[in-house]
Order: sequence, then structure tokens, then C-alpha cells
Amino acid sequence: MLLPYAHLLMKRFRIAAMLAAFPLLATMASGQAPKLDRVIGEVTAIDANTNRITVKPDSGAAVTATVDEKTRYLRVPPGEKDLKNAATITLDDVALGDRAFVRGHLSGDQKSIAAVALIIMTKAELAKKQERDREEWKRRGMAGPVTALNPETKEITISTRTREGPKPVVVEAAGNIDFHRYAPDSVRFSDAKPSSFTELKVGDQLRVLGDKNADGTRIKAEEIVSGSFRNIAGVIKTIDASAKQITLTDLVAHKPVTVVFTPETALRRLPPGLAAMLARRNAGGQNGGGAGPGGGEVARREGTAQGIPGPPRSDSPKPGAGGAAAENTQFAGGGGMRRGNMDSQDMVERLPPIKLEDLKVGDAIMLSSTNGTDGSRVTAINVLAGVEPLLTAAPQGGQQIFGSWNFDIGLPE
Repeated sequence: MLLPYAHLLMKRFRIAAMLAAFPLLATMASGQAPKLDRVIGEVTAIDANTNRITVKPDSGAAVTATVDEKTRYLRVPPGEKDLKNAATITLDDVALGDRAFVRGHLSGDQKSIAAVALIIMTKAELAKKQERDREEWKRRGMAGPVTALNPETKEITISTRTREGPKPVVVEAAGNIDFHRYAPDSVRFSDAKPSSFTELKVGDQLRVLGDKNADGTRIKAEEIVSGSFRNIAGVIKTIDASAKQITLTDLVAHKPVTVVFTPETALRRLPPGLAAMLARRNAGGQNGGGAGPGGGEVARREGTAQGIPGPPRSDSPKPGAGGAAAENTQFAGGGGMRRGNMDSQDMVERLPPIKLEDLKVGDAIMLSSTNGTDGSRVTAINVLAGVEPLLTAAPQGGQQIFGSWNFDIGLPE
């Protein structure tokens, strides 16, 4: 359930491909004076009558590019390493959804740019490259929580999910590896920063692209994406649809949290039957689980949050539950519940998306978010509603709510 990077890696591929060619444009324009400004983003509006193009950067406000007869237009395929294969085009060839690199002179208020040159990558070509990249990550990638680090050998051990259960895999990360790490308060890959082995921590979620050995126990890394994520369960107290946010009380930390929704947030709801089945399997796999004989009744007697049973507050937290560990909330999920050959996460991923407007006050939800600088306000990556049976059946002890879920890094969608 809840794959944090599934809808985020796609943006990473698009931007990386575009930036591979764009530095060469800077070289092309280096002889011009004064130094040119740049804007990179998606074309969201074109007005040929006024010679204006609106470009929305991946962060920040939209910028209006004004063009004239001196503006140079080029189109380059995604992934090109130089401009020798660039095609000369016209304004008529620029389309909505294209990625654009604009070089020119920004206005004082940073709201417009007089374009000297405009290079685009078309929406269609980017889509094809994204699909190729997705297939490569699917074929040559692995993902899972970090369980061990060896700084001397630059090896990382992750726990991957297989049909036979959790399996350790050693990631060989020595040499020239492309490391990236998500920013603390952002779920956008465009905000991810170049990283290194030293920034990795046990408990991080990691996806690696590289060559695997014959039995899949080792992988020689080419690219590594990592991040620290927080898992939260609670009951919705308020909903502000206009601000795209809700509030709830974290059942583990017992603190109020504001959850912000973005266009990248994935929101789904468990059907009642599936939720009940997962709750039974979850409780059956835990010692003293809530849905065992008398377990559910104990949970109902001892721990509730706004009417939804959950783990009670404990003055002496058990190992791995509550306390300081709950504050860090870096959960390394297990192998996941299984039914035949289908993983519970696979079932959840097949559920249709819903909208924020489909939620209501009193709904119980589970979500993943980035570990931001403000613990009382998080940006949601994945949200799952309809989880009342899971919280009812959850054993006492904070983090065990999430023990059966593997919050790993998904493929681009």
C-alpha cells in the first residue's frame, strides 16, 4: 500500500532528460551580454496574436515569455547530449504541455521574460521517454527500506518485497553513482537535491537502478533515489476543501496534524469487504492482535480516537512503538499481507482514485508523507481511506498499526 514515489519519479525523468540538453544552450548563449536569465517549465498558454507564451515552472509562479522576430526556436529530443540534432522550428510548432527552456531578460517583478531563445521538448516525445524509463526501472530496479549501511564498502542492505516474503538485497554503491534525495517538505522530485551515501540512514526508503546478479541478492547501482517518510493514521476532524487540507490526530504520536493535499497526492478508499479481510489477516499475524479472540474487544475498551479504536497511550512505550521512535516515524514495513499470489499492496494499487471532496469528517485514514521540518503540518503522498477495520484490529503499540504495510518506492506512472 501507499507507494510514495509512484507519481513522483515520472517528473524526475522528464526534468532530467530536459536538463541534459539545456546546459548546452547556456554555452551557446554565453557570448551574449548582458548575462541571460532562464525559465524552465511547462507551456500552459500560447497567444500568437500578442506573441506571448506562458511557462509554469515546477516551483513558483507562472512567467510570461514575450517573443519577437529575433527569438530563436529549437526543438530537441529528450535525452540529447548536445544541440547538433536540434531542429529549427517556429512559434506555430510550440504546443500546450511542451517543456520549455526560455533564455532572455527577466523583468524586475520576475513575472515576464523577453525571450532571446526558446528550446522545447514536445509532450509526446517526453511521454515516450517516460514510458521507456519506466520500463527500465521496472526491469532493472529494486526498492525497499534500508536495513543496514556499510560505509567502508559503500554497501547498502535493503529489504525487498517478494512473493515468498521479505528478502535482503545488497546494493553496491561504490563508484560514480547518481544519488538524489527528497527535500524535507516536498513530494516533488523537481525539489529533490543531489545527495550522497553519507546522507542515507537506516529506515530510509530507497529505489535503485542497476544490474542485478543471477539470484537477485545483489545489485550494482547506477542511480539511487532515497527519502525519509512518515506514516500517519488518524480520524479526520476538519476538512478545508478550498485550502486542500484536512486536520486529524495522529494515533501514534497523539498530536494534531494538518495534512496538505497536492495534485501529486494519491487518494484511494478500501471497500468494506477488502478492509475487513485485510484487518483479519493483519491481526492474525500479530501476537496479541486486536482481532484475535477478545483482541478487538480489548481495543474497543482501551483505545479510541474520535470513536475509532486505536492504540491507547502508554506511559512506557514498548520497543518500536510510541516514544521517540514515533516522533521520528521512519517505519520499515514488513513483507505485506498476502492472499494467494497477490500482495495486499497490489490490491490497493488497483483501487480507483478518489477526490478530497469524497472524504468526510469522521473518516479514518492512513497516509504517508515526507518528514518535514514542522511535525504538525505534512504534505500527503498517499492517502488510504476506509481503514476503520484495520485500526480497530490493530494491536496496542503505536507503530504496529503499520507493521503489515510496506511503504516502498513505486515506479513512475
